[in-house]
Amino acid sequence: MSSKQHQVEAEQSAEQEPLTVETEATANAEPSPPDAAYVAELEQKLADAEAHVQTEKENALRALAEMENIRRRAAQDVEKAQKFALEKFAGELLPVIDSLERALEHTDKENDAFKAVCEGVELTLKSLLSTVEKFGVVQINPQGEPFDPNKHQAMSMIESSEVAPNSVLAVMMKGYELNGRVLRPAMVMVAKGPSIDTQA
Repeated sequence: MSSKQHQVEAEQSAEQEPLTVETEATANAEPSPPDAAYVAELEQKLADAEAHVQTEKENALRALAEMENIRRRAAQDVEKAQKFALEKFAGELLPVIDSLERALEHTDKENDAFKAVCEGVELTLKSLLSTVEKFGVVQINPQGEPFDPNKHQAMSMIESSEVAPNSVLAVMMKGYELNGRVLRPAMVMVAKGPSIDTQA
């Protein structure tokens, strides 16, 4: 081997040795402790982030609950619209039903001249009542039942020993309801107990 080659290898070895020593020294050195202010800053940022996440979670839950309430209200509105869409129309039919009933009340059914007419009116009334019942219209005819202020309208009170006090003694005009909602209350006379004479 030539002296020139020896000289090049020596130079390379001299250059590499300090690097190796310095690298080992750096690897064996203990890491410096983190700055307390930096740690406090990170902890504050973490707390802020967690608070923000909690706030957003609560907002999402509130929005979900509000959407559910809107959906429920919309479903109820649609259901009511379907149930009571015919309310005005059904109310306009009530006088027609009343007229047919009055015609039957004031017609002499025993008279042969009116017998066919009476049967025709009866069939018409029955058909009309059957038709409106299919759409949820129900007749309120509370004869003999306890008085219900939600469905009955008292026109007068009469003393009676035939029925219990506060019972419907007579129905002057039948009432009607549509899917549980009163279209027209029944006009009734209500029984009251006989008055007690306190005079000796």
